[in-house]
Amino acid sequence: MTGSVQPTTAAPQKRARSLGVARNLGLVVALVLLCVVGLVTAGDRFASTNNIITVLSLASAIGVVAIGMTFVITGGGIDLSVGAIVALSSVWASTTGTQAMAGDVGWIVIATTAIGVGIACGVINGVLIAYGKIVPFIATLAMLASARGLAEILADRKTQIIRDQGFRDALGARPFGVPVIVFVFAAVVVAGWFLLNRTTFGRRTFAVGGNTEAARLAGIKVQRHTVYLYALLGATCGLAAVMLMSRTQTGSSTHGLMWELDAIAAVVIGGTLLSGGRGTVVGTLLGVLIFTTLTNVFTLNNLSTSVQAVAKGVIIVAAVLLQQRLANRNT
Repeated sequence: MTGSVQPTTAAPQKRARSLGVARNLGLVVALVLLCVVGLVTAGDRFASTNNIITVLSLASAIGVVAIGMTFVITGGGIDLSVGAIVALSSVWASTTGTQAMAGDVGWIVIATTAIGVGIACGVINGVLIAYGKIVPFIATLAMLASARGLAEILADRKTQIIRDQGFRDALGARPFGVPVIVFVFAAVVVAGWFLLNRTTFGRRTFAVGGNTEAARLAGIKVQRHTVYLYALLGATCGLAAVMLMSRTQTGSSTHGLMWELDAIAAVVIGGTLLSGGRGTVVGTLLGVLIFTTLTNVFTLNNLSTSVQAVAKGVIIVAAVLLQQRLANRNT
């Protein structure tokens, strides 16, 4: 019996791995084609070292949020409030009081405040969804409105300047000519991949997203794990706020506008199922790079933001249709 069962369980896993490799390969091809278009249409302006660093810098903050979103969507949820949480975190961390405390203690106060605010917002989302039984769409939509509104109240609708020199020096450094935030993004990608694919937390995330009831019967505390997922996403939002503050030297209630759509789009085209149960950090990384490169190519060619929005919409629809086709083929 043992010999007959093993092939039946190994075959689907092998097929899933091959599909994942093929999907990531397709994303790499798409990214290469975008780079070719950039080279043909913008030439040296696109291929310059400064432009490549610009693309990586722009991808870093939204990329960190997208990694957190990968966990939530893999776990069967969704979060529409990430952009607003980034804004609130940046505003709270750049208030006069926080910066005064940073002057006494150190710039780390600004960073920990932003990440702490992000975690708090994520925990609230998670509790409302897991224990309050509120649909994720509604709970996070409420957080979107509340967090953005609170950010506007705290900042009085004004842009707050980061004046702490320690913060500027530490996070504005460019080792080897590359901004620190790019290295932070790389570290988050590696940590996210390890957490999702090589830990019990990751296996529980797949289980909860794949079948909640089966996960509960298997002994997983689904509600608590859901809170952890949203807290993790909140932490990445706070970290993204720190990275955004280091790049713009400001905290503002307008930071993170439409980031929820960009993050979800990057996750979806990367191959993570919107219905949960399957997620890929590598795919999300490629999705972020594709969207950032697309925006860069459009900008270098002086194309309007409206055309960019249409192109992104087409890519998202194509990715979802491809997901459905692959899912039907798998069943």
